[in-house]
Amino acid sequence: MARKKRREPETATIESATHDGRGIAAVSGKKVFVAGALPGETVEFIRRKLRRNFDEAELLQVIEPSKDRIDAKCEAFGRCGGCSLQHVSEGYQRSIKEQTLKDNLQRIGKVEPQSWLQPMTGPVWGYRRRARLAVKDVPAKGRVLVGFRERHAPFVTDMHRCEVLASPVDGLIDALSELVARLSIRARLPQIEVAVAEKSMAMVFRVLDEPNGADKEHLIAFGAANNCRIYLQPGGLDSLQLIEPTSVDESLYYTLPEFDIRIDFEPIDFVQVNSEINQRMVHFAIEQLDPGPADRVLDLYCGIGNFSLPLARKSGTVLGIEGENTLVARAAENAEKNGLNNAEFRVADLSKIDGTESWVKAGWDRLLLDPARSGAAEVVERMKLLNPERIVYVSCHPGTLARDAGILVYEQGYRLETAGIIDMFPHTAHVESIAVFTRT
Repeated sequence: MARKKRREPETATIESATHDGRGIAAVSGKKVFVAGALPGETVEFIRRKLRRNFDEAELLQVIEPSKDRIDAKCEAFGRCGGCSLQHVSEGYQRSIKEQTLKDNLQRIGKVEPQSWLQPMTGPVWGYRRRARLAVKDVPAKGRVLVGFRERHAPFVTDMHRCEVLASPVDGLIDALSELVARLSIRARLPQIEVAVAEKSMAMVFRVLDEPNGADKEHLIAFGAANNCRIYLQPGGLDSLQLIEPTSVDESLYYTLPEFDIRIDFEPIDFVQVNSEINQRMVHFAIEQLDPGPADRVLDLYCGIGNFSLPLARKSGTVLGIEGENTLVARAAENAEKNGLNNAEFRVADLSKIDGTESWVKAGWDRLLLDPARSGAAEVVERMKLLNPERIVYVSCHPGTLARDAGILVYEQGYRLETAGIIDMFPHTAHVESIAVFTRT
């Protein structure tokens, strides 16, 4: 049996780059994607994944750096898969994301807005209030690793703090590592979800085995020492168990001060990770929809009411549609707590609508779309039935936004008025964007 050829370091000049911070070199007629390398640089790399048409490589050292390269703030950058763009300035990062959005709209949707928005910007460090941290007991390292997955392997990054996590979680990586190391189930605890609210913090420990009494004492003590709510999750999302404190008088929450809105949430609920950016995004969306007291507004993929509730402050009627029962119930509770009697919420699978639903044919003046990465194809294909005058589309994937924009423009009678990026996840390759459509 032939011995597998050992991969050796190679040197090449980077010719171009992808939107997620990988440099592209041509070596012996084959493209090699080098994570963290910039156009014009001469780098040393080693191939990690060999594919038919291209290879993926790890950057070993930069021999001749680009003038655009800066020093990364995080010690784990390059190993950790949480960030991919710390080696360039925030302005450079945004230019990459803007170009990605423009390329997708032109190539996939074959559309271009009448005007481009300035990037929506905010904090670039300590911004991430929601995160899922992986956990792994690694006896060979003599410690439990807590953090994000590595960039080039499915291992947990050996890290000691995280510069993008919101305070105080950013400085609790080592403390969490030491906590899990004291547990009898340390090899059966694969992840910790963290949620930082405005006046409190929660951590959800996913446990595959029942913790014993001593384990619970350690977890409770950690929660008390760090003013953190501690939950266990032995099964699905409905298995959450609060163990520290034994009860709470107030939910986790965030506010939208401009609209006098408070939104309560549970630690496993989806909330936008960047608080300041979220406030600016909600402001812009409602400004662009410009609803009046007589307008009927439809909010699809509404979640727990991030857009619905402030929209209800400005509109006659708001209907929020979401696929998960628990989120719809939370949105309705939030409407009641905010004294809003003109907001209603319903459960519906928006990927399976056929146009016969009563709410589709009810008549709407304004529409807010905030879908998952898969986009809103089933909705936009039936836009003539909904027939809103204005649409604001909030997107977390430029490819599906571009696809849906093409449908709206070429099949549904809308004009793409404006579009731009939302820098929700600085230092990462995530391209969040927003687009405004008007009926022609």
